[in-house]
Amino acid sequence: MRSSPSLDPFDIKILAHLQREGRCSNVELAAAVGLSESPCLQRTKRLQEVGIIRGYGADVALEKLGSHVIVFSEVTLGSHRVRDFRQFEAGTGKYREIVECYNVSGGYDYLLKIVAPSVAYFQALMERLLDEDIGIEKFASRIVLSQPLAQREYPLNVLITGKPSWE
Repeated sequence: MRSSPSLDPFDIKILAHLQREGRCSNVELAAAVGLSESPCLQRTKRLQEVGIIRGYGADVALEKLGSHVIVFSEVTLGSHRVRDFRQFEAGTGKYREIVECYNVSGGYDYLLKIVAPSVAYFQALMERLLDEDIGIEKFASRIVLSQPLAQREYPLNVLITGKPSWE
């Protein structure tokens, strides 16, 4: 198991600020976290190099683009050998509509988050996945009706310190 790089309070502040303001300049970031520009830039580059910062992206408001559905599908595989898991993962990885895929414990093997223009489109995608014979034994799907909470930021202080947020 790989050990995680040690992070100090400035690293945590940099990560927290970049989660909120990914487009900020280094000058703005340095001021926000209380560092001079050069050390701030060095730290940010180090966080990128070690893979803690994977990239930067836009938070797209799907509702502004038109009609869509978000569906969570619970998928159970027919066989549970390592190659069966890899085959399923490779098969689902070909579809841009599958935006997240989690191998989970419990009553099913994978949880997929799918974004599609309509329920009919989603159904056609699932039929295609079944036809591809990538190991799906069964699936159950849940269509999202609303999203009352959407956190874009990870709880960094909780993850790093282990201290509950409610204390």
